[in-house]
Amino acid sequence: MKRISIFLLIFLAHTVGFSQEEEQEETQGNNLQVFTPSKLLNKGQWDIKWFNNLYTENKFADNNGDSRPKARENYFTSTLEVFTGVSDNNRINVGTIVEFRSNTVGGRQALSVFSLEDTATDRKGISSIAPAIKIQPLKDVGNFSFLSALHIPLIDNEVENGVFLDQTAWAFQNRFFYDYTFPSGDWQLFAELNTEYNFGNEDSFANNTFGLTPGVFLSYFPTQEVTVLGFVQHLQRFGDFTQDYSALGFGGKYQITDVLNLEVLYSNFVRGTDNGLGQSFNLGLRALF
Repeated sequence: MKRISIFLLIFLAHTVGFSQEEEQEETQGNNLQVFTPSKLLNKGQWDIKWFNNLYTENKFADNNGDSRPKARENYFTSTLEVFTGVSDNNRINVGTIVEFRSNTVGGRQALSVFSLEDTATDRKGISSIAPAIKIQPLKDVGNFSFLSALHIPLIDNEVENGVFLDQTAWAFQNRFFYDYTFPSGDWQLFAELNTEYNFGNEDSFANNTFGLTPGVFLSYFPTQEVTVLGFVQHLQRFGDFTQDYSALGFGGKYQITDVLNLEVLYSNFVRGTDNGLGQSFNLGLRALF
């Protein structure tokens, strides 16, 4: 499935890349600089992003913030996002978000999430789907937008045989995006605020909770094709269950063709309460045409 997705994105990049050349000449910068998450697609444009996150933890921070070792647990999430522009004024995009997860517990190595074996210490499957809409609310502020999505769980049980897969509560998510490019054109500041309300299943750990996740990213463009960046993120969960964590990270992006971008990120969960502590490794491919 992953190989098919890669070949599909590369095929799209080559088949529509030529038609994008003229359009790229009419804009300043490339897709990495122009089409940040804050920017909406023009009517008829498509944005396909395949993002993969591997989070591995071997510590747990209690409700006092004190950490202790634990048997390693690994959580892999593969997310496919497909959006298109639908409005004549280029201020409304609609799309779908699908998540596949593969998790392992019991001290197994991080890469065990890619094993095809069916054991008592792993679970895998498509866990949720979300219809979504993205809007630019202010006509004259093109670098501010928000995304609303309703994540519908596709699994019946969060935990089976001691292995957690995903939450069974529904999630109503609103993400607010803003970016600012400095006059030199070499630096860009991007800010995101993710809000999420979880509801609908009393057996879910996340039921009747509200999550608030701000993040700030600072990007530098050494060339038109390359981006290097650093970021800080924090999550605060309120409600029937509370937890929080803070993470620091860095990474880069590379524009392979006029259509296809590659993204690599690393983050370290440096603190938290009632939360695991570990590291995440991220790889994404984005086709925009």
